[in-house]
Amino acid sequence: MKLTHFTFAAALILAPAAIFAQTTTAPAPTTPPPVTQKTIQERKVDQQDRVAQGVKSGQLTAGETSKLEHQESGINKEESGMKAEDNGKLSAADKKLITKQQNQESRRIYRDKRNATKR
Repeated sequence: MKLTHFTFAAALILAPAAIFAQTTTAPAPTTPPPVTQKTIQERKVDQQDRVAQGVKSGQLTAGETSKLEHQESGINKEESGMKAEDNGKLSAADKKLITKQQNQESRRIYRDKRNATKR
């Protein structure tokens, strides 16, 4: 009888310890983190840096640089006009259009930096 009481008491004492010892860890997420897109302003800065680097390295001529700067200025003026129409905000359609124009400008920078024309 004493042995059964002792076994029962030991089981009651050890059972809570066993429950707490079984911690589960969350599985690692299997989905990749969401891709964050750069803002229009961040892209402006990046593209200006790319043009400046192209001038410094000699990959862009003065004419190419002038044309790229003129096109970027046109995008900036259009963005300002869009903001003026909507109380300082860009609508989703405006953002989409500006992003499309920045993509085109990015391709122009890429093309001009890699063509055979050197200064």
